Amino acid sequence: MRKAEITRKTAETEITVRIDLDGTGQYDNRTGVGFFDHMLDQLARHSLIDMQVRCDGDLHIDDHHSVEDTGIAIGQALAQALGDKRGIRRYGACLLPMDDALVRAALDLSGRPYLVWNVELPMPKIGTFDTELVREFFQALSTHGGITLHVDALHGFNSHHIAEAAFKAVARALREAVETDVRKADAIPSTKGAL
Repeated sequence: MRKAEITRKTAETEITVRIDLDGTGQYDNRTGVGFFDHMLDQLARHSLIDMQVRCDGDLHIDDHHSVEDTGIAIGQALAQALGDKRGIRRYGACLLPMDDALVRAALDLSGRPYLVWNVELPMPKIGTFDTELVREFFQALSTHGGITLHVDALHGFNSHHIAEAAFKAVARALREAVETDVRKADAIPSTKGAL
């Protein structure tokens, strides 16, 4: 089915995530954090993964718990939807330009979480959004999705453009990695026989 629904409730957040890996990029994301919703919309649209996120978090404190916990829940949903990963392409990469920004993302749905993050966001805020939370989201996504993820900002001076290019680049790499490999649709893409 390649679909998943995750509900995660803590003292800090209550989150529900629904995804469909074989979607068309439809999205309906409401976390209470405007810029973050915009980034999640980009993640869905450019990965072609249908995504619905609902997050009720402790925004009276700050956005940190909502952003990080949403990354955890989306990572868990991806892992659940992929199952044993039979038939996927496994790897994906994208070099994505957005005006002044150029971001490279490469990933492996290996089951071995690892984040390499070479992204500098010049401004501490985009509107009211703390730019350090971009990394926090991808760290949580990588860890709970079992994803080896490398993200490198090669150029850029506008923090909004760099952050958005990072989300779009990861989305395009994810699209490639979760797609069915028509030449090996019945096989797990590993010589070990398991991922």
